[in-house]
Amino acid sequence: MTTIYHNPRCSKSRQTLELLQQHNDDIEVIEYLKIPPNKEQLQKILDLLGLKPRELMRKGESVYQELNLDDPSLDDAALIQMMLEHPILIERPIVINNGKAVIGRPPEGVLDII
Repeated sequence: MTTIYHNPRCSKSRQTLELLQQHNDDIEVIEYLKIPPNKEQLQKILDLLGLKPRELMRKGESVYQELNLDDPSLDDAALIQMMLEHPILIERPIVINNGKAVIGRPPEGVLDII
């Protein structure tokens, strides 16, 4: 099964989901703003992507600025906590398939793991 952490309001996320649907009929769609990942799931996503928490954050979101999340003294645990509390900070879309993950930017990047 392929899983996509999806935001239907995001054009890249919609394009990525459409691309997945063209290649796969077994897709779990998780609207992560409604059902955010828990701490273990978020850590697994980071591990699969090979990213540090700050690298998965949407730095252009107003909450990123408001919470001063660019502060270099914030450790990974603090950044993960902020993503759990404010899932809008999580980059999207994230696709997981067969133990691999990719961010669908550009959407065609998901073709490497499906």
